[in-house]
Amino acid sequence: MTAWKSILAATALALASSTAAFAARTDVVVGVVLEPPHLDPTAGAAAAIDEVVYANVFEGLTSIGPAGEVEPALAASWEISDDGKVYTFKLHEGVKFHDGSDLTAEDVKFSLDRARAEDSTNAQKGLFAQIDSVEAVDPTTVKVTLKQPQGSFLYNLGWGDAVIVAPESAEGNKEKPIGTGPFKFDNWAKGSSITIVKNPDYWGEAVALDKAEFRIIPDAAAAVPALLSGDVHAFPNMPAGDALPQIQSDSRFEVVIGATEGETVLATNNKKAPFDNLKVRQAIAHALDRDAIMAAGSSGLGTPIGSHFSPANEAYVDLTGTYPLDLDKAKALLKEAGYPDGFKATLKLPPPAYARDGGQVIASQLREIGIELEIIPVEWAQWLEQAFKGKDYDLTIVSHTEPNDIGIYARKDYYFNYDNPDFDKVIAELDVASDQAKRNELFKQAQEILAKDAVNGFLFQLPKVGVWDAKLEGMWENAPIQATDLTGVKWAD
Repeated sequence: MTAWKSILAATALALASSTAAFAARTDVVVGVVLEPPHLDPTAGAAAAIDEVVYANVFEGLTSIGPAGEVEPALAASWEISDDGKVYTFKLHEGVKFHDGSDLTAEDVKFSLDRARAEDSTNAQKGLFAQIDSVEAVDPTTVKVTLKQPQGSFLYNLGWGDAVIVAPESAEGNKEKPIGTGPFKFDNWAKGSSITIVKNPDYWGEAVALDKAEFRIIPDAAAAVPALLSGDVHAFPNMPAGDALPQIQSDSRFEVVIGATEGETVLATNNKKAPFDNLKVRQAIAHALDRDAIMAAGSSGLGTPIGSHFSPANEAYVDLTGTYPLDLDKAKALLKEAGYPDGFKATLKLPPPAYARDGGQVIASQLREIGIELEIIPVEWAQWLEQAFKGKDYDLTIVSHTEPNDIGIYARKDYYFNYDNPDFDKVIAELDVASDQAKRNELFKQAQEILAKDAVNGFLFQLPKVGVWDAKLEGMWENAPIQATDLTGVKWAD
């Protein structure tokens, strides 16, 4: 009897210890599909950068919340002049960078001036184009004067590209990021994982997690067993593939199908023959079967789109019927364009399934109208160098996950090589409009112009397939910005 009592007591103690250990758990392993090229969100276009460091390591004057709303961040408050051109920001006091240096108005001035400089390497330099001057009024006050009113200015400051960095550490942020966020960079095991840890000196509300590891798992073949075994606790964007129904039926996990800002497009080099011919682009649009492409590239999830705009936005217009699936019409347009027998071109495909798998389907569909595509798989670093920076491509597939980014089509140096003065005029009006009804009308006009011009093959809005341990709280359902914000994540007691 005494022996049994001892065993039962030991068992109870072990269970209590196990329960206490679980209740006290403060680490999480997050699976991510792509490894970022570096960790400086102010010097790169890859969404994988923001997925790790946005809101966690780096902060801006404002931030984008889980519902897409603008929230205060490093700026405790702001005032806007009557003419809409002068923004005066009051910074939180006592904010320190992770190296122990104080955040001051001079750091804000440095960051904004650096982002908009002529030699800026910021991938979203256009966000800062309307800034005329930045003045550090005193250590906690910054005055930003715009060239003209800009309705989206506070929203723009919430992008990852607009985070605040210090001049002393800015150049080293690619490998060793130093921000002001609630987490600090700890380690990057290249090809494997990136680890961040709790910042004990954080100026704001402390996070619940002591450590978070972003483990790089590029495909479903590895992601599914990692999740089922407990090696990974959460996939904000899981490459579940055909295993999704199995995971959905497992009570250990929560599966949330949310929305992203990811307009997935067959990006087209509009100044390269034969794609500089509108009829060729229209022919391609008529040959695309979006449902089949989604079935292959996103497990049938997502929402078809006919222009570069999120269906979740109140200004969205369904333009999928602009060029309905019609192979005979597509062939006729190619003939009118001078290509009765079609032509050959290249299709560069980055790693995600929506590109690699969707690309195979698109190649098959375009073959039906005489367009023979040579498929060229590329890694993200190659894609960024060749397609995005070098404009060395015919066609490619990518999901543009930046928030509300229809204005990229007005950029003369952007990789689409698109140029339409009518579109530029609409975007120029949008930049200065602050009335939401007026902005929505302009957004609609912009969508219609892009659809009519068949600038790209507009495919579908990338779904956010979130899967995580059912005991994990605070993960975002939707992705209004390309981020894995862990600031509110914790394990349930």
